[in-house]
Amino acid sequence: MAGAAQVTGAGASTGSARARRTLVAIAAIVAAPVLLSYAIYYFAPPGRFTNYGELLPTQPFPGVAGQRPEGTPFELASLRPRWALVVAAPSACDEPCAKALYATRQARTIQGKEIERVARVLLIGGERAPEAALLAQHPDLVVVRVSAGVLDALPRGPGAIHLVDPLGHQVLAWPRDPDVKAMAKDIGRLLKASRIG
Repeated sequence: MAGAAQVTGAGASTGSARARRTLVAIAAIVAAPVLLSYAIYYFAPPGRFTNYGELLPTQPFPGVAGQRPEGTPFELASLRPRWALVVAAPSACDEPCAKALYATRQARTIQGKEIERVARVLLIGGERAPEAALLAQHPDLVVVRVSAGVLDALPRGPGAIHLVDPLGHQVLAWPRDPDVKAMAKDIGRLLKASRIG
């Protein structure tokens, strides 16, 4: 009888220990996200994850339709499913425009094997075409003549570089003379996170 009581006591003790371990495991699972968020906040402040470019409101990029230099019609949607870096110039392509084109070319090149996922577009609002010498430096550039209304409808106007995602939504805007490495980093993060384009 005493032996049976002893065995029962040992079994109860084992069961009690198992229950305690289960309770501790559940508490750890519940507390882990909170502890992780504190760790990220204190050891990797939110500022480290911010974009260099300006994050634009999530909405479709204004419709872009115009003509290629040879006279064929063009719509921005024709570039899907690629990402599009859009530079605009009210007339021809002045020095700030040339700097913007250089920045987009370099930021795209930095993407390495992902380079083909990104297209570059120059929207020209005037009648003057960009100089041949400039275009020779940008063989992959899509040049499109558009109306002034198209340029005015751009989220940050013709004075910014815009990024459009493969679904046609505006994503980021950068200044015309950006920090190329920071811009490339923004693009790289998006390409890595995206399963489209």
